[in-house]
Amino acid sequence: MNLLEMFNLGGPFMWILLMFSIATFALIIERCVYLFWHDCKVDGLAKEIKNFLKDNRKRDAENMLKQCTRKKTAATVFLALLENSAFGENRMERAAEGEAQERIRRMESGFNYLTALASLAPLTGFLGTVSGMIGAFKSIASATDVNAQLVAGGIYEALITTVFGLIIAIIASIGYNLLVQRVDNFAAEISKAVNDLVPILLKEREND
Repeated sequence: MNLLEMFNLGGPFMWILLMFSIATFALIIERCVYLFWHDCKVDGLAKEIKNFLKDNRKRDAENMLKQCTRKKTAATVFLALLENSAFGENRMERAAEGEAQERIRRMESGFNYLTALASLAPLTGFLGTVSGMIGAFKSIASATDVNAQLVAGGIYEALITTVFGLIIAIIASIGYNLLVQRVDNFAAEISKAVNDLVPILLKEREND
């Protein structure tokens, strides 16, 4: 039996599951492309800034960050840190934190839909199974000659939606967790980099 035949056996709820599967794959692919396109690497950029600051070239560091393309996700966070360094430790940390939260919010866009699909897909599958079971038992009740093949066939068809619902949920959960791990890594790296740069900026401010 091929997928098309299984789809037809699953009944009308398979159309809902089909839409869920398309949405799941579309969200995962879109988020992967976004995270790939927007460079989320932190260490290399942080080292460049440190080298500028060690040479007392803070202005050059700011110009370098301004010239970075928008694909450099960490650049705006570091720029907010440097531009607010003259106002003290608390101000520059809050500025960097606010910019980092905005970047993380953009990276996590669509994650809530993935979690919703991971929950809704198996529930829809179970609903399709219950509906199929009702139809199967109705056929059994109206049949004059009930045999094992009739019972097994009805149950077999009813369980197809559950299988597809669980497959969609598994894919959505795996995609969500992999994407969340990437965002969490960025958050940890940017936090560490900011904490490393703050003492250097404070020392430079004292020297000024």
